[in-house]
Amino acid sequence: MSPLQELLADVPQTGHVRWIGVRPESRADMLELDAVEARREAGLTGDHARPGPRNARQVTLIQWEHLAVINSLMGRPQDQPVLARDLRRNLMVSGINLFSLKGRRFRIGQAIFETTGWCQPCARLEQRLGPGTFQAVRGHGGITARVIESGIIRLDDELRVEPLLPSGYAPFNPG
Repeated sequence: MSPLQELLADVPQTGHVRWIGVRPESRADMLELDAVEARREAGLTGDHARPGPRNARQVTLIQWEHLAVINSLMGRPQDQPVLARDLRRNLMVSGINLFSLKGRRFRIGQAIFETTGWCQPCARLEQRLGPGTFQAVRGHGGITARVIESGIIRLDDELRVEPLLPSGYAPFNPG
């Protein structure tokens, strides 16, 4: 393994779940939860995500620390910040760089996930939050994942990267 490959393979940080949300329907408001069930190949209970092994966007995650960046880039006053629910992601996680999960499986609470891609902002965010939202969220939109093993996720549960398989398992490789 090259020095760069070793650095990419070693993720000593752990994250913690700071916010959980689901949407019962596509354009519905987010419902904030204290706990949720992640279902294998189906996403989160109560979320509208399309189930199935081919759906790479069963669950969306965003980094808690990016809220401050997004608010700053949007020029939002401190008394009117963009909130977790506004960004319409399922899980907000602090303490770990979500991009370090590229090509990895990771555990949150009892559930195991596999990273499937980057979660880019959509035009609806701009409509909901105002001009400049799309550009402010670009590069800060988080990741998408699919559920490999079912389990319960609770607020403050730990996110820990699973060890690489001997084959160097890397399912997500966008280039």
